[in-house]
Amino acid sequence: MGNYIFSLSDNVIRKPVSYKNRFGITLAADLYLPADFDADASYPALLIGAPYGGVKEQGPGIYANELAQRGYVALTFDPSYNGDSTGQPRHLSSPEIFVEDFHAGVDFLGTQAGVDRNRIGVIGICGSGSFGLSAAQVDKRIKAVATVSMYDISKLHAEGFAGTLDEDARNQALDALAAQRWAEFESGRPELSERGSPLQIDEDTHAIGCEFGEFYSRPRGYHPNSITQFTQTSALSFMNFPLLDKLSWIAPRPVLLIMGEEAHSRFYSEDVFADAAEPKELYIVPGSNHVDLYDRTDVIPFNKLDNFFTAALV
Repeated sequence: MGNYIFSLSDNVIRKPVSYKNRFGITLAADLYLPADFDADASYPALLIGAPYGGVKEQGPGIYANELAQRGYVALTFDPSYNGDSTGQPRHLSSPEIFVEDFHAGVDFLGTQAGVDRNRIGVIGICGSGSFGLSAAQVDKRIKAVATVSMYDISKLHAEGFAGTLDEDARNQALDALAAQRWAEFESGRPELSERGSPLQIDEDTHAIGCEFGEFYSRPRGYHPNSITQFTQTSALSFMNFPLLDKLSWIAPRPVLLIMGEEAHSRFYSEDVFADAAEPKELYIVPGSNHVDLYDRTDVIPFNKLDNFFTAALV
């Protein structure tokens, strides 16, 4: 669609591409190449996933634009059912399908001229951190994983933010979702959740809502495909199927977890760091919050990412 929230470097080539995942959904994607790309050479490649509710024209493109200048082939994509990718109903969310989107990205990258299929890594921003890690648990073609401002979307739905969903609240949520399924079956129309990034921000808006709203709902990060809403009944699958119960399977491939010092989400990265096997590293960006690491090129630790993947993708 365009409407990128950043300017493309003169040292980078961006090509729109598309490919299918194993569910037959066509994923809309962008391939970023160094300006002097040589199809007869052999480049390391990175698959970069968007924040939960985001699209390729936002944070993923910012990361790809920078890392392509450093000699990587980088692929960004819109998740199934979202952005410019196909799939009905629109804005559905699924743990299995969103993880499959990462497998499909590896399929695509590993068949491109100039890409060394033995040197493919993943960067997952926000919710894509959990999807990328989940894919790496079983896909050994992914040689290294870095997450940025990670959210564990299954844990978020099953336990509430920071474990705030007690048994009574969970049962109320399950009852409401069950009733919602009846209603949608009868109407044939799925209903969307509330926006994760409120359009109106005032003194009564929750601090986390303000943080997301100031990015997604303002010129800083606005994109018309990124409405930060999903079908309500998508929550059931995430509550039922944990994403990160096989973290130890990633070893001996390395994991890098990057989080802002002031991020509201930092406990997700800390939990994964505790559960993952070595080699692993938790890297804290001083003074940064969760959303700062979506687009603030002055604080995103690109040198750290470059050094990590240079060492891992050998």
